[in-house]
Amino acid sequence: MTLKLITAGAVLRCSFGAAATQLQLAGTPFSAQRRTLATIDDVRPGANIAGFGMCHAPTNPAVVAATSAANGVPTPAPCQPAIAGGWTPGSTVVDVDGVAAVPDNAQCHCQHMGVITVVAQPNDPISA
Repeated sequence: MTLKLITAGAVLRCSFGAAATQLQLAGTPFSAQRRTLATIDDVRPGANIAGFGMCHAPTNPAVVAATSAANGVPTPAPCQPAIAGGWTPGSTVVDVDGVAAVPDNAQCHCQHMGVITVVAQPNDPISA
């Protein structure tokens, strides 16, 4: 089985978000294909992971407030990811400066119950 690694520009989805977003990475591109590999630590809201449009998570305080203001009608609110921990699982084969790279089956979690996954890779994925 070939391990496929997440790179800059990978398309991400949140289970409670209305839209996809792209993974943003700073750093030195991986020399073989001139793309930057993600590490398990690349989960900073705004810097790595932008919002997913409107959030529908019933535990998100902004959604709770919007729903209350709408007299109990479930009402989404703008997504502001609150990432709880890093990408899991990390690669056991490839690292970037000592930090595990991220395979395309990894996910991370939002504190508002959302599960963030990779749904598409830019161009051809890097295999290890």
